[in-house]
Amino acid sequence: MAEKLSEQVNDYEFMDSENQKISLSNLFGAKNDLIVVHNMGNSCPYCTMWADGFNGLLSHLEDRATFVVSSPDSPSIQKEFASSRGWKFKMISTNGTSFAKDMGFEQDGLPQPGVSVFYKKGDEIMRVARDNFGPGDSYCPTFPLFNLLKDGTNNWEAKFEY
Repeated sequence: MAEKLSEQVNDYEFMDSENQKISLSNLFGAKNDLIVVHNMGNSCPYCTMWADGFNGLLSHLEDRATFVVSSPDSPSIQKEFASSRGWKFKMISTNGTSFAKDMGFEQDGLPQPGVSVFYKKGDEIMRVARDNFGPGDSYCPTFPLFNLLKDGTNNWEAKFEY
């Protein structure tokens, strides 16, 4: 369940898909609201499925807030993988930063999936909400639809290709 927060965060610095440095504050662009998905990277078929779904919702999401997917993958790996999937959203690499850990999306050195939502007012960046991702959550429409089937998910597993 989503957790509402009100905590000031640092202005982290990341690498974008062009291997250029970009700060958290600059990710907002002209908006005051920012949604950052914490993706485990190109080795996770579940994170890939969530990202595939967000790609289809991108124009709706970006009408209201800035939307970014983060992962520990290098910018070149992100760019290649995003291209192979047809993803159009902005991606940032958290590799070499404490961002995922500080936001609570790294456990024992391993990335964890979820979302952090930020609000910017002037130079102040606040994290206003967070939630974890996982099979059956409300952020991926696949599971609620499968749950309507007679046998539910029937031990279904996400894959990169079908």
